[in-house]
Amino acid sequence: MNTHPTVGLRLLSAAELEKIFHEVGRERYHIRHPFHRLMVSGALSKGQMQAWALNRYCYQAVIPRKDAIILSRSQDREFRVAWRARIFDHDGASGQEGGLERWMGLATALGLDDSAVRSEALALPATRFAVGAYVSLARDCSLLEAVASSLTELFSPAVIAERVPAILAKYDYITEDTLSYFKPRLHQAPRDAEFALAYVKGHATTIEMQTKVISALVAKCDILWSMLDALYFAYVDPGFIPPGAFVPADHPV
Repeated sequence: MNTHPTVGLRLLSAAELEKIFHEVGRERYHIRHPFHRLMVSGALSKGQMQAWALNRYCYQAVIPRKDAIILSRSQDREFRVAWRARIFDHDGASGQEGGLERWMGLATALGLDDSAVRSEALALPATRFAVGAYVSLARDCSLLEAVASSLTELFSPAVIAERVPAILAKYDYITEDTLSYFKPRLHQAPRDAEFALAYVKGHATTIEMQTKVISALVAKCDILWSMLDALYFAYVDPGFIPPGAFVPADHPV
């Protein structure tokens, strides 16, 4: 990764630190992954789209748990008030659907069984390892690093803006209702990213802290990238599905 040449050598300004975050996104965010490129080009089969939705559910399900861990680690009331909105966005509330249920709507609209998706039993082993790594990051690293790892939300509007129109244009069995998860994220993600970015820039006040927050964002990008690596290996090329994992009806025998 090409970063500012003085990373780790001197204290960066807030603007320099933010610039590096965006460099990480340009180089490492999964919008560049071959599986995503196949998706937006319309080249994935329905079974491959199902595999993506099923495995991505595991990540969606872990987000509010990860955020609850981060919430519990802060002694700052204002921080907790702001951060808990993330849990509400994903878990919803009584009588109000959250992002997790909207993702389930996508999965079932693709023909997957609700209970099978929720169980996560058919997910790829690498998917479970990846989401477990995200929980571990939030739990075991510093609070500042855990917050920094969420800065992938700086880049998510770009992937949504590309993904949604492409999917609607290329896959005739998918409708706007099917993709209802993504619409709220276009305002939720920038709101959350703005708060997290301000927090990180305000608290990464030493060379060591700045190095660690950059590494935390890289680690989060690696987690997301590795999930698509696993999907590509299992469902595209070479097409080796691990024992016990989801097998699409249209997968070559």
